[in-house]
Parts: sequence; C-alpha cells; structure tokens
Amino acid sequence: MFSPADLQVPIVAAPMAGGPSTPVLVAEVGEAGGLGFLAAGYRSASNLAADVESVRSMTSAPFGVNVFLVEPFELDAVLVEAYRQSLEPEASRLGVDLGSVGWDDDDWAAKVELLLDVRPDVVSFTFGCPSADLLRQFADVGVLTAVTVTTADEAKVAVARGATSIALQGPDAGGHRGTWDQSADPDSTPLLELVSAVTRDVEVPVMAGGGLASSADVSAVLAQGAAAAQLGTAYLLADEAGTNATHRAALADPTMSLTSLTRAYTGRWARGLQNRFMLEHADAPPGYPQLHHLTAPLRAAAISAGDQQVAHLWAGTGQSGSRPASAAAITRFLAPPDRSRGAGSAWELRGTAASA
Repeated sequence: MFSPADLQVPIVAAPMAGGPSTPVLVAEVGEAGGLGFLAAGYRSASNLAADVESVRSMTSAPFGVNVFLVEPFELDAVLVEAYRQSLEPEASRLGVDLGSVGWDDDDWAAKVELLLDVRPDVVSFTFGCPSADLLRQFADVGVLTAVTVTTADEAKVAVARGATSIALQGPDAGGHRGTWDQSADPDSTPLLELVSAVTRDVEVPVMAGGGLASSADVSAVLAQGAAAAQLGTAYLLADEAGTNATHRAALADPTMSLTSLTRAYTGRWARGLQNRFMLEHADAPPGYPQLHHLTAPLRAAAISAGDQQVAHLWAGTGQSGSRPASAAAITRFLAPPDRSRGAGSAWELRGTAASA
C-alpha cells in the first residue's frame, strides 16, 4: 500500500473542487515527485472515471482522489428564506435566477463503487468520516484512505474507524473547512500546534496543510512530524490548473490582499479572498449543500462577468505566495532543499501575485 512517507518530494497538491484540479495538474505533480489529487466533488462518477483514466494515461506516479461525504442537514427554513430574499437584488443585477434549495449526496454511492473498482493509490474523504466497514473495504483492495480532519479529536475518531492516513487541515487553509459538524464554529488552533498534537495521538501518516506558501513552511510542518505537506492555493496559478480567469485575476490583484472565512456562498465555512459579497452576507446561515445550490447561478454569473466582488475566490492565507508557473516548478520550489528534484533557475516562478 502506498504511503505519503514514500514520496520523493513530500508535497501533496490538495484537491480543489470546481475546476482547478485537472488531470494534467495531478500528473505533473506526480512526475515531479509529489502527490496530486483529483477532486471528485461536483463531478459525476462517469466524469470522474474519465479523469482517472486520463491521469493514468499521462503518468505511472501515485495519485489520489478526494470525495465529499455529505451528511443530511436540517435547515432553518426561516433563516434560509430570509437569506434567499437578501440575494435577490444581486441576482437581478447579474441577470440570473437563484437556484433551488435542495439536498443531494454528490453521487456518493456511485463514486465509492467506482473508486473501489479503479483503485487509485489514495482515496480521501472531506466533510466527515466514512464507516469502519467502508474504510476496511478500501484497505482490503490496497488503497490508502485519508480522512480530512481539523482537530485532534476528529483525527482520533478517524483512525479508530480504520483510516490509514490523515489529511490535517489548519485554520488558514483555502476553500471549505473540513469540519465534520457544519453548524460548529471552525477550530482555530494554529497548524503547527495541530500537527504536533495529531502526530502525537495517532500512528498513521499525516498530510498537513493550511496557509503554507514556501519551502520553509513545508519544512516546519515536516519538523512537527507530518509525512508530507499539503498545499492548494500555491497551485491555483499553475499552468495546468483549471482555475477560471476571474479567480486568476483576483489572485494577482494587489487590492485583493485579504482572506476571510464565510458561509455566504455554500452554507459551509470556507476561506477565500475577501470581497463585498462576503462582507454584506456575513450572517449567512449554515446549510450545505442546500445554499451551494441556491447561490450556484449567482456565482457562475459573477465568474462569467469577471466580478471579483461577488465571485467565490477560494484561497488560503498564503495566497500572496501564489505565482504562475508549471506544476512541476511549483512542486520543486516548495520542496525542502534536500528533497527537491530541481535546482537553481528551474525553480524560478513567473510574475508577481498580490502583496500580503
């Protein structure tokens, strides 16, 4: 069974659902010695199958697939209706209708069946922990499982159920927080403290990330006992990433220099570049994926219009370190000096990003 400790370069390109994590990005990170992840979120099982086949056509390097585990969540109907009404003026301005408030499990059963069949090297889970039976099924076919956790307690539960590794997400990470209880306030324990606590409490490999932007950051995580460092925002401007043009422009815009947590887009806490929409809807209620579906047309219209003040622009606190470059160059740049395959000018990244 694959282990993150086996990586030639202890870098994991975090799964980024919604477009950025493409098969070619995954393959190029793997070819550079790291571990790339396909993001299965928001994709059908058939599209995911095509992505897996595409990665395998480009590389024999290990890779992973991340799946959303979406638990049922009972909405506060009064709060959600008030929130829907508050969005109407923005939707009208952009010329779209808001989406329907509905729940779905993101094609969970079909994706699990597919992954047990195609057997990527790693399957990770976000938003919750699978049953012991399912974790055992993956172990029986030689697939490493990783459960995304945000606290030491979540990590202990995951390992007790049979997770064979941990994806530890600190409070500075971009995108959705992996907190299992979506109605709870996100844990704010600094990443290095979390890594120290989790590696002390569990005996499985830990892939840790959140706000990392340099080889020094990566070295600090490894020094606390992590087997590998996980980074997503660092790859948003990669040549091979599927990051949309509005998101790319915002990452390079010096006026978009702050990140903050918000529930305004999907009903789940997520970190992104701070904009007007976040500030005006700071009281958004919990409710994922229902609010995700409600705001989907609004978000799509804002991205199409290049509206940085309304679009969701996921990014961690290390966003000022994002640079345009190939995925391989980014991987080499982030690696500790004694673990990089590259040297000198081969690491050099192009251009500048937003200042901190």
